[in-house]
Parts: sequence; C-alpha cells; structure tokens
Amino acid sequence: MRRSPLLDEVRRICRLRHLSTRTEKTYVQWITRFIHFHKLKHPRELEAKHIEDYLSFLASEEKVAASTQNQALNAILFLYRRVLGIDLEKVETFVRPKRKRKLPVVYSKKEVHQVLSALKDPRYKLMARLMYGSGLRLNECVTLRIKDLDPEYKQIHVYVAKGDKDRLTMLPTSLLPAIHRQINHAEQIFKKDQANPDIRITMPDALSRKYQNAARTWKWMYLFPAKELTFNKTTGKPFRHHVYPTSLQSAVHKAVLRSGVCKKGSCHTFRHSFATHLLENGSDIRTVQELLGHKDVRTTMIYTHVLKISQHGVKSPLDL
Repeated sequence: MRRSPLLDEVRRICRLRHLSTRTEKTYVQWITRFIHFHKLKHPRELEAKHIEDYLSFLASEEKVAASTQNQALNAILFLYRRVLGIDLEKVETFVRPKRKRKLPVVYSKKEVHQVLSALKDPRYKLMARLMYGSGLRLNECVTLRIKDLDPEYKQIHVYVAKGDKDRLTMLPTSLLPAIHRQINHAEQIFKKDQANPDIRITMPDALSRKYQNAARTWKWMYLFPAKELTFNKTTGKPFRHHVYPTSLQSAVHKAVLRSGVCKKGSCHTFRHSFATHLLENGSDIRTVQELLGHKDVRTTMIYTHVLKISQHGVKSPLDL
C-alpha cells in the first residue's frame, strides 16, 4: 500500500514534539478521515469553512460525542498549524462543543476487592491492583519497565505520562511480594531472549536510535512482557513487546461480570477509585493531584463531587 508523504510528515512532527504513540495514531486517523471526507483534496486547497463542514458532519450525521468532535478538531488544527504552517482565518472562532460533565464511576472498597478477587490470572490481578493501588492509567501500567520501579523507596516513576509529564506515585507495600515474583518471571523471559541476538525489547524511536544497545539491557525490560514474540513487518526481526492493553481490558471486563458488581466499570475505574478513596481518607487534594499527574487541580476536583453528600453529612428526608 502506497504511503502518504503528508501523513509521514504528520508522524515526524508528532515525534519531534514528543507526542505519545497513541496521540500520533489518533491524529493520523482523524486527518485521514478529514481528507477522505473532502474527496482526497490536499488540505492546502481547503479553507476554514471545510473544517466547519466536517465538524458539522461529525455532529449531525455521525452523532459523535463532544469529546470526539474536539479530538478531531485538535488533530486538524495540528495538521494546519504544526505540519503545514498555516493559520486559517476564523480558526480561533470555532466554537468547541461543550462536553457534558460526567461524574466518574467509582467502586467502593468492597466492590474493588470483589472485582480483584474475580480476576483469575495472577498477572492481570497484579496489574489491576497496581492501577488501584498506585493510580496508574491502563497504558502506564502495561508499559512499566524494570527501571521504573523503586521497591526500596516504594515508588513508581511514570515516564512521559499523559501530557508529556513525568511523575512519581506510590508502590503499595502489600504488592511488593507479587512485584518481586513478577520481576523474576520477567527475568526468566529476558534471559531466554538473550540467547537470540536478534531479539530486542521495543523502545521509543528516539531512544532506540540514541542508545542502540538499550533494547538488549535488563533495565529496559517490561515488567509485564508479552508471552509471545512479535515480528517486524518490514524486517521480519523478532522483538519483545509488553502485554497488550486490550488483553487487560478484556480480563477486567470479564471479572466485573463475574464479581456481581452492578456498576459499569473498566480499568480506568480503578484509577477513579484510587483518587476518591485517598480523598475519603483525608489526603490533601494537591497530593492526589500530583499522584495522578493532573496538570490542573480542577481536574482532580471532580472526585470531590463524588464525596460531597457523605462529606457534608446530608441526610435524606426519609431518614429524618
């Protein structure tokens, strides 16, 4: 299949600006859809009105959520401003669709343990316990490397998290035995891979070029390596990747169904529960903000809304 020079340039600029792989893929997908919507016309031939037409199509025909429409707009603006160097007239006047404010789904402590108990695979159970006990996002959990763990100080260093921001979060003492077992398991896979000089650990593009031997070193090994090797489609060479996010998502989804918990939950629900339970136990909101890696404390404040009724001691008139 013929590659698009424009999309290749989008990828290059994304990497130059240190955007995450996930953001890069999302931008490329939205830009591709935008170009196809306008019958494969080059974006230089289009104007602000064409962007408005596409956003209207998404809202009226595709019925996408406001957050999805904003995501599409961000991708298109990135294309014009960062890749093509064009500031379209009236681009600043676009009215961004207002997102509906939704309170996060939060499990009680009992419900958390019900779901955790329903996870059958010890590896997935440990990952879920980390998301709850450390407040990790799904991708942050599956991409953890040996070097990111500091068992002595009971910390996890989350590198280049969402928003290109590193942070430290806690490593629960109760998880240390399971963490050490998982490290030993990862080490066995690492030693086995070392027997084949062609097997390398997947690395961020820039680091793989700068430190060419890093992909064969223990500290860069994933804490949760994939069981099977993956092969490069171009070179055919094998590499060791981490557990795929969809595998963990599927395991958690099945565990929620088995647990009997009636709330609709996902991997991210563990992170929501982490934040809410910390605040419930009296932790300072600024501390919770840092542990979660939120840029703005207002993002963290959403968890205080979950606690408002119980915190203020408001009673139902039926109970008076």
